[in-house]
Amino acid sequence: MNSKVKGTIAGVVAAVCYGTNPLGAKFLYADGINTNTVLAHRFGIAMIILGIIMLIRKMSFKITKRELGILASLGVLFAVSSMTLYSSFLHMDAGIASTLLFVYPMMVALIMTICFKEKLTWVTVVSILLAFAGVFLLNGANSEGTLNAIGVILVMVSSLTYAVYIVIINRTQIKMPSIKLTFYVLLFCVSCIIIHSFFRPETHLMLLTTPRQYGFALMLAIVPSIMALVLMAVSIRNIGSTPSAILGALEPLTAVMIGIFVFKEAFTLRLAGGIVLILSGVLLIILGKKSNSSQQNSN
Repeated sequence: MNSKVKGTIAGVVAAVCYGTNPLGAKFLYADGINTNTVLAHRFGIAMIILGIIMLIRKMSFKITKRELGILASLGVLFAVSSMTLYSSFLHMDAGIASTLLFVYPMMVALIMTICFKEKLTWVTVVSILLAFAGVFLLNGANSEGTLNAIGVILVMVSSLTYAVYIVIINRTQIKMPSIKLTFYVLLFCVSCIIIHSFFRPETHLMLLTTPRQYGFALMLAIVPSIMALVLMAVSIRNIGSTPSAILGALEPLTAVMIGIFVFKEAFTLRLAGGIVLILSGVLLIILGKKSNSSQQNSN
């Protein structure tokens, strides 16, 4: 399979997988489980599953000092991004927070342009604008949330750390299988969450007590964690940081579809417009990459 096609497909599936977060998190929060506990179980179970897969495949766990530094940095960034996003839900409507989070493709594009002199093409700019406008429409007109300053700051920190995470994977070009990379990222991520849980009583880790809770934790570990992170790494390596981030527009689209079909939320003209804009942005970046590949092949 062509690397561009492989990367695009991986990016699309990763975004859809990540968009399934509400299916597990919403039910666990309803049971009174706090943020650190949800994240620790989600990433901890995912890490254990990946470790078992590595053992079955007889993959080496050995890493170099350079790789250790990169993987530790990625783990810390991912932990900060996850904890700040989930904490923002305590200060503002989750839909608004998820919408604001989607500034990360712009941050990726700007970081790559400013720090690494990557050319910002018109295709990239238009794709970002279309997808970003679509996400704001998907936020809905009937939200009761308010733009609380603390909530906005937390989401911006989450967005920035995730953007840096994506850029580091792309620029360091660390040479190891995506499964191994994700295992170590989650190892350091969970370590950060556990350390953070000791600082305040409300962040202390809790025990899951029912099969239902463990079922939702397992779902969060497999779909929006293992599948999303592994496929995102594959996407970044094959098509780059900015296109992979733009394909992430399918995350809120997936969340909206889950809301409609699972939680019976209304399908409005506003939602339809947002879906059209997002799909247009994603399609444009795909066609742009295909066009660039064709030109390179012809040359």
